[in-house]
Amino acid sequence: MTGPATRRIWICAAAVLVTLFAVSPAAADPIGSKRAQAEAVMGQIQLLDASVGKAAEEFNSARIRLDEIVADQRRNERHLKIARASYGKAQQALQARLLALYTSESDSSGFEILLGAENLSDLLSRVDTVKRVSKQDARVVREIRAFRVEVKRREEELKDARAEQEGLVGELAAKRREIESQLAERRVLLASIETDIERIQAEERRRQERLISQARQRIRSSGSGGASTSPGSSGGSAPESSSGGTSSGGTTSGGSAPPPRYGGVVGIAMRYLGVPYRWGGASPGTGFDCSGFIMYVYAQVGVSLPHNAAMQYGYGSPVSRSELAPGDLVFFDGLGHNGMYIGGGQFIHSPHTGDVVKISSLGDSWYASTYVGARRL
Repeated sequence: MTGPATRRIWICAAAVLVTLFAVSPAAADPIGSKRAQAEAVMGQIQLLDASVGKAAEEFNSARIRLDEIVADQRRNERHLKIARASYGKAQQALQARLLALYTSESDSSGFEILLGAENLSDLLSRVDTVKRVSKQDARVVREIRAFRVEVKRREEELKDARAEQEGLVGELAAKRREIESQLAERRVLLASIETDIERIQAEERRRQERLISQARQRIRSSGSGGASTSPGSSGGSAPESSSGGTSSGGTTSGGSAPPPRYGGVVGIAMRYLGVPYRWGGASPGTGFDCSGFIMYVYAQVGVSLPHNAAMQYGYGSPVSRSELAPGDLVFFDGLGHNGMYIGGGQFIHSPHTGDVVKISSLGDSWYASTYVGARRL
């Protein structure tokens, strides 16, 4: 079976495959590119914000530990002072006691103990007391000496711990400063990108106002503010040739295109300038994607089209770029995108997510480089 029906089936099947692998025209959008860049930078800022918070907590924890070590040092210094003073006093007391007990100019200390005793039991008690006092004093001195040694050892430990902790605090402070510096740089970059976006948006608004004004002037001059239809044209015609415009857009096969019948449809399309893009959308209430916009506009003049750019390329007749007329459909990017020619080298379309129905020029670099061809319904 090789009739028109078969050809149309093959065209539709190929169109679906082409659409599946098509690339969005968002690549032509500088605002979209800047927004993507801004989103990437914002993601970096969020990560750096989290890193700053973590680094700050690590620094705070290290600083608290350093403060604890410094406090321990101060307590240990007080203990060392007390130990030194106690050790000195204990030594002095022991020396004085020993001197008083065992030495004197008359060497009578021992005799004083003997003479002062009332009886043998008292004598033995006195001698035992002297010995116990002497031993106790000596033990106190030893304990104080040991305490002083321990305090000195602790002093060295705390000194080393403080030096290590101060080094850690310094490292963490430097780490936090580095992250904060990176964060500041990212924020400056984001502000620059946002400024660029605002500038590009302002330029695009001025450009759109100019293009819209020119388009409306052309409509008024041509007197095609409304849409005209020919009797019996309630549906799109089957393709006259399976090979429409070429990838260069310069010539088409199949001879000259028929005269345009729907030039007035441009006025209808212009009503929807500013309607947001929405993937799969086909009404001004929900938004339009590229083929949904064309389908919706042409439906208002009685022409039924499928909701698919590549399939819409199978309708009507091929037309060369040099013969384009208002109302012709123009296709780009491997049939992944389309719009409606409005004259003056311009076309109206719904480009991509984040954008709106607007006017663009066929001469814009991306559209010029990805132009596929045109069809006249």
